[in-house]
Amino acid sequence: MAAIDGSTLQVFYHGTKADLKRGDLIAPGYNSNYGKRKKAAYVYLTATLDAATWGAELALGEGPGRIYVVEPTGPIEDDPNLTDKKFPGNPTKSYRSRNPLRVTGEVTDWQGHSPEELKAMKDNLERLNRLGIEAIED
Repeated sequence: MAAIDGSTLQVFYHGTKADLKRGDLIAPGYNSNYGKRKKAAYVYLTATLDAATWGAELALGEGPGRIYVVEPTGPIEDDPNLTDKKFPGNPTKSYRSRNPLRVTGEVTDWQGHSPEELKAMKDNLERLNRLGIEAIED
């Protein structure tokens, strides 16, 4: 898996329920939103608003989902949880990093998925959980 230089002019997003402000860092080491919720060794980012929307909608916690514009502070690589298993070639433009992401802004006018799409995704994640399949593998 090739690392990608994080200094490109590409815009990246991170979906969450955390209330952050410009300059805050999103770092590895917090409990994951998926699977057994173990401490995440990576932080995740995407170059598509759709993937960030899923992150915002599926994140655990109180409050509304939020989508932040972020910049990597170190190298990023393709997210193998998606690219190796579900979407070869990385059409979702999903990445991960062991280095923090710096919040540079917030997308406030994003549209969520339909209630039916959201329910189907949550049902599928619950099914994987019951089968003991980790959605995130570090």
